[in-house]
Amino acid sequence: MAQLTGLDWTLIAAYFALIFAGAGYATWRERQGRETSTDYFLAGRNSVWFIIGASLFASNIGSEHLVGLAGTGAATGVAVAQFEILAALILLLLGWFFAPFYLRSGVFTMPEFLERRYSPAARWYLAVISIIGYVLTKISVTIFAGGLVFEALMGIDFWTGAFVVVVATGLYTILGGLRAVLITDAMQMVVLLFGAIAVTVIGLNAVGGWNELVAAAGPEFMTLWKPVTDPNFPWTGILLGAPILGIWYWCTDQFIVQRVLAARNLSEARRGTVFAGFLKLLPLFIFVIPGVIAYVLVQQGQLELEVSDHALPALVGTLLPVGLRGIVVAGLLAALMSSLSSVFNSTSTLITWDVYKKIRPDASEQRLVWVGRISTGVLVIFGLLWIPLMGLISGTLYVYLQSVQAYIAPPIAAVFLLGLFSARLNAHGAMTALLAGFVIGMSRLVLELNKAALNPDGWVFAFADINFLHFAAILFAVCSLALVLVSVLTPAQPREQVEPLTLRMAAPDRIARMAQWRVEIILSGLLAAAVLAIWIYFSGWGVAG
Repeated sequence: MAQLTGLDWTLIAAYFALIFAGAGYATWRERQGRETSTDYFLAGRNSVWFIIGASLFASNIGSEHLVGLAGTGAATGVAVAQFEILAALILLLLGWFFAPFYLRSGVFTMPEFLERRYSPAARWYLAVISIIGYVLTKISVTIFAGGLVFEALMGIDFWTGAFVVVVATGLYTILGGLRAVLITDAMQMVVLLFGAIAVTVIGLNAVGGWNELVAAAGPEFMTLWKPVTDPNFPWTGILLGAPILGIWYWCTDQFIVQRVLAARNLSEARRGTVFAGFLKLLPLFIFVIPGVIAYVLVQQGQLELEVSDHALPALVGTLLPVGLRGIVVAGLLAALMSSLSSVFNSTSTLITWDVYKKIRPDASEQRLVWVGRISTGVLVIFGLLWIPLMGLISGTLYVYLQSVQAYIAPPIAAVFLLGLFSARLNAHGAMTALLAGFVIGMSRLVLELNKAALNPDGWVFAFADINFLHFAAILFAVCSLALVLVSVLTPAQPREQVEPLTLRMAAPDRIARMAQWRVEIILSGLLAAAVLAIWIYFSGWGVAG
């Protein structure tokens, strides 16, 4: 990695100054008038489409995401971008299908919505699973990635870098709440995109342009569609399993949906999801393609790459001139801090609203805000204490911690998705699906981690060896079946409780308002057409042909 110059450091300092100015403004806004829980946790439910869409994108893209996409692109090609492209379509599902129910119900959290649709037990399950998952995976991984960014790209000690990231991000999240997170996310999105585009453009110039890149990489690297036998991204898994994980993450996870809950109205929420959908088409070109560029440069002898995950740092250090290098590092920090602030805020919201308020339902508005700030502070302290322990975590356990959420996703997706279609599905069915899915998913994880000790000819090994995307589709089907069967065999819930949260009640309203949604319909159609065009181009009929 080339050394950062004075200009690079000046630009990085300017980035931090810009972010804290935005956070300071948000905090000042937060202090105007009487501060309520709605102000702190949902930015006063007054957010507009640009802020919502930018925050959805910035929260999702973390430093580890950036490095991982480029690294996988360098190792296997563009197929990893399928998850990003599918996200564009699933964001349409969030805006058109889920958001109306969430906003109509007036909930603060996804567990709260699950309680209204099913039962308090379902709320407790999702709240506890989400909080533990965020603490053990999202917070720890983001902090770890932050330390690596500082060490690899800035020459700062890992522990010092991680400490700076946690304290700086935690400070403005504690003071400004979701409004500070949303405003800084929008600013960080611009920095992130500018830096990533710079890497892509300069990288393409280094390999001789797009046509040269396609020719040098070859069809296998430049196709999104892999055969069924592919161990990582089989096309059957992409079509059947990846949407299940996507629905869980984009449509039911508090980390993401909290931005939509903060919308001024349904129109702003929907336009925000469409805007985010267009943004999610960019990672293929500005995150994954740079990895392919690194692969081609290695083949041409212009770049040395010890491991594929070093693709992005290697490009930054080798190709970028003074000044641009600082902007790209600032972009990586933007990705890191936006993800970390979002997970701090979302976790504190769950702790406050789904744990503390359930225990103390008569808590005042000021007390809820206070608990939210204290919760975020505790999470910051936990993050700092977690840093020294990261070196003690084995690679196997680390993979396990990262895999937990992927295997609990299908049952959660099932109870949310199917629950909106039928009022007959009840709390008994939901808890059966959630608990059965959890047991099956965790059993699969344990067996997968111990696969080397299993008989390769036995059914247990075959179960542990199923591609994770295929497994997600199978588990979703099993949980859906359990949800339906148990619901049919047990008494129905009161109609007045569940029908307002199902399509039966929403359909007439949707049809009557179609004329008011002309802009959203046109933009959604353009987004779907863009996804189809990308799928065709990066296939046997397009670039890979």
